[in-house]
Amino acid sequence: MSQTVILGALELGGIFAVLSLGLYISYKVLNIPDLTVDGSFTLGTAVSAMFTINAMPYLGILASFLIGAVAGMVTGLLITKLKIMPLLSGILTMTGLYSINLAIMNDTPTISLFDQTTIFSGLNEVTVYGKLIIIYIIVVLIVIILDLFLRTQLGLSLRACGDNEDMVRASSIDTDKMKVLGLAIANGFVAMSGAIFAQHQSFADVNSGIGMMVIGLASIIVGMTFIKKEKIIFQLIAVVFGAIFYRGVLTVALQLGLPSGYLKLLSAVLVIIAIASTNGAFKSKKRRRKSC
Repeated sequence: MSQTVILGALELGGIFAVLSLGLYISYKVLNIPDLTVDGSFTLGTAVSAMFTINAMPYLGILASFLIGAVAGMVTGLLITKLKIMPLLSGILTMTGLYSINLAIMNDTPTISLFDQTTIFSGLNEVTVYGKLIIIYIIVVLIVIILDLFLRTQLGLSLRACGDNEDMVRASSIDTDKMKVLGLAIANGFVAMSGAIFAQHQSFADVNSGIGMMVIGLASIIVGMTFIKKEKIIFQLIAVVFGAIFYRGVLTVALQLGLPSGYLKLLSAVLVIIAIASTNGAFKSKKRRRKSC
């Protein structure tokens, strides 16, 4: 593989690491399967693209996080106030976001950012590693921020809400607020990932979020299959490693001649294998064979 291909894989791995770190909050910390992800990722790309066109790429990253957090809050309110099932709440928000994303993009399905100044423009002119450096600075900062946050009183309450909601409620902690907060943070980072992705790829597409839930799950499950540590910092590192490893596998598959149309199928297979291995499905089969 050429240097360009390897750098591209590492860069996308870092971008998807931001996505996976957001999904880690909803999926692992809160134990909520949030399908808002596919919509909030596209929301981030749309907002980032519009800000970039107006020569405000850095503000576009921040705005994407904030608007993504609002999308997460909507899902949280559907779950807590309207008592709608988490899966259905995520689907409803994701469906509504499709129209909102189109409206943000002025009813055009694709926006080109070629020849626009992005967060990568300055450093990328100095070194070919410019994009890689910026992406991983962002990833490291997010890991540090999340590690510090999840060890605060508020962060511990958030973690406890996912572990044992009844116990947390008995401790006079508002679990509804914890869910809304957690989903807001999660989708904020997912939208930020979309914002970085749009500026990295130099375009925003209204369908760019399709399959992002699978990518995030694959990164989390694969990463935690390799790094089995209970401490939060190790789990966050595992998520980042999983995203990079996942993207590396897809890149190798493409280099070996796999048609790009089959990448979603490969992603699904990777998730199935990772989940089956963590559940001990393969071990149980081996034991049955030995007993026979």
